[in-house]
Parts: sequence; structure tokens; C-alpha cells
Amino acid sequence: MDNKQQVIHSSFWTNFFTSNTDESNLREALQALPLFKDLSKRDCSLLLNIVHNRIYVAGEYIFYQGDPGLGMYLIRDGEVEIKREGTSKKAESLAKLKKGDFFGELALVDGEKRSASAIAITDTKLAVIFKPDLEDYIEKLPKKGIKIMRGISEIIAARLRKVNAELEHQQIK
Repeated sequence: MDNKQQVIHSSFWTNFFTSNTDESNLREALQALPLFKDLSKRDCSLLLNIVHNRIYVAGEYIFYQGDPGLGMYLIRDGEVEIKREGTSKKAESLAKLKKGDFFGELALVDGEKRSASAIAITDTKLAVIFKPDLEDYIEKLPKKGIKIMRGISEIIAARLRKVNAELEHQQIK
């Protein structure tokens, strides 16, 4: 990335739910996420059966803006940049994410097209939960599914409140 390129910091991408990112155990890393915080260790162990591990090299696209939203990603190691191409066709950096951060959770709800691209800044290891796998998990364990969907709703609500507060603050200026 060009050092002169400006990074636009959008609160939508902020990880409000920080946790200890030095965890080496995937179960603990998942339980640290707000989506899965209400799951027991046993339920989280069942969730591990649908987690896929992926490795990306620096500069590789994880997904492109406009791709179908197929899953959520947890950064196990490395860094990821979220970029959005606007009407000017110039890509703007929205966020830089690191170990312990997650992105793409909206795909677990609606499966709409990606609103931005995700690119590995460094060699990156990701844990991925794909929407069809999560839907099967929820169908088999509906009470656990309600907890997961509540967690996703809390994330969306917190991000939306933060963005609304920032917009209101900008209007006051």
C-alpha cells in the first residue's frame, strides 16, 4: 500500500469486542467472539466441526467486493485490509484488522454480495465459518442458533449506534 494513501477509519469495521488475541486454542478464540460468547464449551466444541482453516499469502484477496457473502472470518494470525471501490473506481481503505479481529459476519445473516474486498496484508491464517454450515448447525441445535444470531444482532446494533453517533457528531460541527 502506498504510504501516501489515506485510510478512512469507519466505525462500522471497529472491533468493539476486544479480547485476548494471544489465545492459541481455536475454541477459546471463538468463545471470545460476541457471536459465540453464550455457548458452553461443549457447544463450542460442536461448532469447531464446521470451522474451516484457510491460509492466504500477503497480497492475496480473501474475497472481492461484489462476491457473494458466504461466510465469516476470524483472523488467527496476520493482518487483513478491508477496501471498498467507490464510484470514482479508486479503492479506499476502510480498515486494517489484526489477529483476534473478525469480519464478514453479515454474510451469516443475509448472504448478500460483499460490500468491500478483503486482502491479506501479511501471510494470514483464518478460521472460516460458512453460512450453509452454520445453518445446518442452527437447524440441529436451534437454541444455540438463537444465541449465535443474538450475538450477530448485538454486533450489528453496536456498530450501527457508533456510526449514527459519529454522523450526528459530524452534523453538529
